[in-house]
Amino acid sequence: MLEFYTNPMSRGQIIRWALEEVGEPYEEHIIAYGPEMKSEPYISINPMGKVPAIRHDGKVVTECAAIITYLAETFPAAGLAPTAEQRADYYRWMFYTAGPVEQATTAKSLGWEPKPDQSAMAGFGSFDAVLKVVDDLLTSRDYVCGDRFTAADIYLGSQIIFGMTFGTLPKLDSFQAYAGRLTARPASQKAKARDDELIAAQQQG
Repeated sequence: MLEFYTNPMSRGQIIRWALEEVGEPYEEHIIAYGPEMKSEPYISINPMGKVPAIRHDGKVVTECAAIITYLAETFPAAGLAPTAEQRADYYRWMFYTAGPVEQATTAKSLGWEPKPDQSAMAGFGSFDAVLKVVDDLLTSRDYVCGDRFTAADIYLGSQIIFGMTFGTLPKLDSFQAYAGRLTARPASQKAKARDDELIAAQQQG
């Protein structure tokens, strides 16, 4: 059994989508922000005291890119892993999202942009540079690995969908077209419906 630790108002939404794409049964554990997330028993699952996390066959996996990659490889029948020809693009863009995309959007959201002489140290260079790379990618192809959806699209797509929703990324034509393809997927819609239900219940309670 897969165990899924999340809060609907978190990056756990990314992993719920991945789990729905996998199609295996899972048990959800909704972890509240504050003491519950920062203390036992959850702190033994993730010492960082943050969600999401999964536990499968007694093993814990944290960090969205790691969880998505693990799920794709552990449940190959779902077709989320890359073919041999797609492997280079798959890993390149999965971890480009985990690195430069996450760093650049977080820095901008916090009101910090590296000065020209700091760009090399920052790693991602600049927000505009990261944006152009992703725009060029999605202008040239429908999905990260070309014409086939993979787990890498769950991660990059989530960043783009969230970014446009909350104003941390611009609504570029390539981003909107890509988001449209992804949000049309039944697994994406099922995952969003569940998290929206949980968010509504939290707000009412």
